[in-house]
Amino acid sequence: MKPSLSTSIGSIQIERPTMLASGILGISLDVFNRIYKAGAGAVVTKSLSKEPWEGYPNPTIFSVKGGGWLNAIGLSNPGAPYFAKMISQNKEIPIIVSLVGSVEDDFTFMIKQFESCKILAFELNLSCPHVEKVGLEVGDDPELVKKIIKKIKSVTKTPIIAKVGLGTTNYLDTVLAAQESGADAITAINTLRAMAIDVETERPILSNKIGGLSGTPIKPVAVRCVYEISSKYDIPIIGCGGISSWEDAVEFILAGASAVQLGSVVGDNWLSVFDDINNGIMKYMEKKGFSKIEEMIGRAKRF
Repeated sequence: MKPSLSTSIGSIQIERPTMLASGILGISLDVFNRIYKAGAGAVVTKSLSKEPWEGYPNPTIFSVKGGGWLNAIGLSNPGAPYFAKMISQNKEIPIIVSLVGSVEDDFTFMIKQFESCKILAFELNLSCPHVEKVGLEVGDDPELVKKIIKKIKSVTKTPIIAKVGLGTTNYLDTVLAAQESGADAITAINTLRAMAIDVETERPILSNKIGGLSGTPIKPVAVRCVYEISSKYDIPIIGCGGISSWEDAVEFILAGASAVQLGSVVGDNWLSVFDDINNGIMKYMEKKGFSKIEEMIGRAKRF
């Protein structure tokens, strides 16, 4: 009998362990459907705000040596109310809605917009490294994180995932705050705060100067974070950061992740990457004698 690729992230059940990460193609129901049919176990939307955001002017994205990307798009999005109407006809796609805000009321307002939508979970972006007053500035304040999640849990039964990153405070304090206030899972990690300078013009390449580094260069950092969270806290984890192959995905699972999110690699290799990685995980499980993903989670912690 073939191994099963289905996995559980707490109360969240998905058929395959690979998800689309927020910020990559998370723009319409038609696109979500294509990604789901291409092999993604779930799709995460772009981070949505209370009102539409235009984001930053170009240049907003830049490729770096070693297979990475530097971006500062500025969380451009059409706003939660518009997006909720757009996905209101969803029947079968496992959609995780990513939300970004500054205070409790921002999040509760947005969550109410999705009350009639079929969604799998909400992912709170507590870690965008290049937009003021939201993202990492919120995640760096564990007490604010607690207030936000407690308020959200009081208005919805939909699972809540906290997406954490590396800021000015210990990210493990943010994880603890999320766990103590009732978060159902953690996504680790977001992009890393970084920049690049053009030596000819002698000026920063991105219009915002500072952006977020993603892709292959951040994978060892992300694996370390998943391992640390898994070792210290009893909360399901979704691994994210630099995954480009089935070996990378397995590495995250062995570190303690129940599922993984793919971002930069989708831009590099398009949608076939979901099936490629799923098939690679399946062959690895057959070779190693695993019958389900659960048996693999956190095995690296034995040593």
